[in-house]
Amino acid sequence: MARVCDLTGKRTRVGNNVSHANNKTKRKFYPNLQKKRFYIPEEDAWVTLRVAASTIRTINKNGIMAVLKKAKQEGYVVY
Repeated sequence: MARVCDLTGKRTRVGNNVSHANNKTKRKFYPNLQKKRFYIPEEDAWVTLRVAASTIRTINKNGIMAVLKKAKQEGYVVY
């Protein structure tokens, strides 16, 4: 299972560990993904999504339907 946010498409990024001596070795930056259930009142249904913690904050601010609509426009969700 890929480490990708279901609503925003955030995924693993690649960067470097940089030592005090300025040696660089490859590393990965993983998104803070959480499995979370959301209630959609328009459909009277619960849906389980794997979303980043920052996406949960956005949902709390804007509402689940607004975030789902934007995700559909950007092509991350087939809803």
